[in-house]
Amino acid sequence: MIPVRASDLRGLNRLVIEATAGVTGVVEAMHHNIAWVPGAGFIYRSIRGIARLVGGGVDAALAPFTPLGKESSSAGREALLAALNGVLGDHLVATGNPLAIPMRLRHGKPSGSRLLVLAHGLCMNDLQWNRKGHDHGAALARDFGFTPVYLRYNSGLHISTNGRAFANLIQELVEQWPVMAKEQVEEMVILCHSMGGLVTRSACHYGKAAGHSWLRPLKKIVFLGTPHHGSALERGGNRLDSILEDSRYMAPLSRLGKVRSAGITDLRHGNLLDEDWQGQDRFESPEDLRQPVPLPEGVECYAMAAAASEAGDLRSRLIGDGLVPVDSALGRHEEPGRALPIPESRQWIAPGMKHFDLLNRPEAYEKIREWIAA
Repeated sequence: MIPVRASDLRGLNRLVIEATAGVTGVVEAMHHNIAWVPGAGFIYRSIRGIARLVGGGVDAALAPFTPLGKESSSAGREALLAALNGVLGDHLVATGNPLAIPMRLRHGKPSGSRLLVLAHGLCMNDLQWNRKGHDHGAALARDFGFTPVYLRYNSGLHISTNGRAFANLIQELVEQWPVMAKEQVEEMVILCHSMGGLVTRSACHYGKAAGHSWLRPLKKIVFLGTPHHGSALERGGNRLDSILEDSRYMAPLSRLGKVRSAGITDLRHGNLLDEDWQGQDRFESPEDLRQPVPLPEGVECYAMAAAASEAGDLRSRLIGDGLVPVDSALGRHEEPGRALPIPESRQWIAPGMKHFDLLNRPEAYEKIREWIAA
């Protein structure tokens, strides 16, 4: 059984209130479009009012029982929170919901001068690098003497928001490292999975703009299934929004699709910067409006793509690992200005693997190990 905190109950209570009001609005709009009944408006307003009144009372009743100190947790609870934040994380932050995940770094006893920073993907957390008994971070620490440092972040926020915060957090870590480990950081490698690769590229951009020193020891970045040029799944969701809005009767249902977070809509094309989304409706921009962002100078970059099919044909390239197309994961693009200059010798297509297999399959780790040793 997954333990539940008082703060969890308060956060879930707020979401229930908001969900009730939101779904009521959808039903009301559909009712209006199909056959409006006199007096129905009063009914729907009453439903919203009662939900807020009851929910507010529950929230107030639970407030005294929310501990101020550190509370115990579990891997199951953290996984659920990570998934919730991936889908609704920006809304949780905007409404001050206690279920919102704060960004932080997790590491054991600081030692040595070699850092391995691991950045997880959408709807995941730092504990989920351990999959089916394997953890790339622990394995690389064993084989190369790295100190693994795991990033934990709210993947529902804009990628650029997380990128800037990640850059600042690494800078603080590097500045404090000589005090904690009695040595300066001389070498850093970042291993990132899925959205974590976009957050890392965004962090490199904002770190360079801020003149951060952590970019100097950064030697390598390994991208695992990173949607450098977006995910076909989110582009399909955007098209579905458009189809629903074209129908008078189905248009209210498009509101449900627009609940998805800013982090998810950034995956449509792989947004990295504030300029990629500011000043526009993120649900109304099917065009790729990204500013080109080069890979960090002087850093060796490696890209791994999974292909669920072992055929290696066009179909397998387009489908990729089920979430990210092969070309997107390898940084390839039909427009030369958007393509990432990752040499073919630093690319690898993992046949017969799905998106999350890159976290634990022995073949994937052997390739990572080979790249780190190069």
